[in-house]
Amino acid sequence: MTDKTSSERAKAQRYVALNRKARHDYFITDTIEAGIILHGTEVKVLRLGHASIQEAFASGKDGGLFLLNAYIPEYTQAGAHLQHETHRPRQLLLRKREISKLLMEIKREGMTIVPLGIYFNSRGIAKVELGLAKGKHKADKREAIKQRDWQRDKARIMRDKN
Repeated sequence: MTDKTSSERAKAQRYVALNRKARHDYFITDTIEAGIILHGTEVKVLRLGHASIQEAFASGKDGGLFLLNAYIPEYTQAGAHLQHETHRPRQLLLRKREISKLLMEIKREGMTIVPLGIYFNSRGIAKVELGLAKGKHKADKREAIKQRDWQRDKARIMRDKN
């Protein structure tokens, strides 16, 4: 699977929507960038930065991969006939080989596909960063918090020592 470097992502515009809890709630084993099919008013709302992917996930349907439960609010400046559904399934654009590999991975027990962020690339095209994830247990979350606190304390000790 292809993965963009962080410098290429940094060159892209800012993230429109981030799923900050995803890395806390899941072990992310692999990341992949996917295109997304959007309506015109959805793009305008994303450019304003109004979207939420906290409860979203990706699932296979009809041989494709769809982003489900992502919330993109209605565009208030558009007329009623131009509005889009806020929670509609949005098709993700990947190669057939990548889709089949991801669908095989999520058939394994405990694996899921979660969106980590939505952003516009350097060409102005909306992209979704997906993570292949395995759910964490409560003890794993506590261990991660303990490690993060220790790293913070260690940095503070080293800073005060100098």
